[in-house]
Amino acid sequence: MINRIRAIRQAKGMTLADLAAACEPATTAQTIGRLETGTRNLSLVWMNRIAAALGVDPQSLLRAESTAPAQIIAALTAQGAEALATPREAVLPSDLAAQGSGAPPLVLAVDASVGEYRAGDLLWLQVLAPESPALARAINRDCLVPRPGGRFAFGRLIDRRGTLVGLLPPGAGQKQVVVDNPPWLAVAMMLVRPLAP
Repeated sequence: MINRIRAIRQAKGMTLADLAAACEPATTAQTIGRLETGTRNLSLVWMNRIAAALGVDPQSLLRAESTAPAQIIAALTAQGAEALATPREAVLPSDLAAQGSGAPPLVLAVDASVGEYRAGDLLWLQVLAPESPALARAINRDCLVPRPGGRFAFGRLIDRRGTLVGLLPPGAGQKQVVVDNPPWLAVAMMLVRPLAP
């Protein structure tokens, strides 16, 4: 089995030192590097520690050798498309399990163009508990919030006071929506937009 620690760490924008510090108990960047490259055995204990630090399911750290992953082969910069020195594995949104609540990501399907979203878009959302410290980074980001009666509110998180959550819907001229004491909030983390053939 091949481990995917490096691919997931890079997809989350973490350095070796960041991941080492996020482990409980903390470890060294050198140890994480050895586990990534396979020069140190990735035991079940290490899998659980690293998965918790990355906020993913432990099984997503492993990939069968027969499965060929999607590869990132180039990066688009201000100067144009540039080849990467070494291609790296592209991590699917479903492999980036939500941090905080431990819940899998949710997906919001866009059926009609509204604001910056186009019909056919899929918006991947990270579920967070209302008391999660990660919610501090959710201000000014698009969020999906459950409302009573099986309904939802969606929009830019503009206010959070106590149990009240204020969202500004993406449509022009729409008024702020306030939801009291939602059981969770889902913060937009990735937009998947199909291109016309």
